[in-house]
Amino acid sequence: MNTSNSSCDINANKSSCCCASESKTETIDLKSHWNKAYSNNPENKLGWFETDLSPMFQLILKSEIQKNASIINIGAGSTTLADELISQGFTNIIATDISDVALQNLSKRVDSSYLKTIADDLTNPSELLKIEKVDLWIDRAVLHFFIEEKDQETYFNLLKEKVNLNGFVILAEFNLQGATKCSGLTVKRYNAEMFQEKLGADFKLIESFDYTYSMPSGDEREYVYSLFQKTK
Repeated sequence: MNTSNSSCDINANKSSCCCASESKTETIDLKSHWNKAYSNNPENKLGWFETDLSPMFQLILKSEIQKNASIINIGAGSTTLADELISQGFTNIIATDISDVALQNLSKRVDSSYLKTIADDLTNPSELLKIEKVDLWIDRAVLHFFIEEKDQETYFNLLKEKVNLNGFVILAEFNLQGATKCSGLTVKRYNAEMFQEKLGADFKLIESFDYTYSMPSGDEREYVYSLFQKTK
């Protein structure tokens, strides 16, 4: 979505890697890692910046949520999705990210009457545990960074707890043909069946499709977009 938090180097040119990075190992301070990405580059040159929000809005519109529905944008960064949601009349949006620099940039640009920002770590959440349940959970390119089972479990436990009954989940991650690394970090690739396994029987798949995203550099990355509804 826009400037989601899936950090990819702006000059990436290898199909197996979303992006290069100054950090080549996964034993890094992720907060510092993402803060540096947002501090050192113009937002519209970051590898995850997008201007075409049509695949995300295809699923948002499919959900038929109300304009006052509670929406959380997971790993939002300084996303332009928030701008577009507000322009279309949505009034209750939470943007969360591990990078407080990205959220500060977002807050400077977007009307705070309709947007709340929360800096938190999805693998060890604290502030997110305190929020009310939401009607729509949106994640573009965050989940695939969690390669450890314990981190995936923490993520999905939070999701299951915080999505309302009859609420919706949009997951947009690298698909099985997608990059194997991003920002020097190994990623886990998904398809809709793998999402379903993680979500469990309480969630019903509504729609899923593959999508080729074009980075600002011109390189392409393969995603799977899926919409689920919590039915139990």
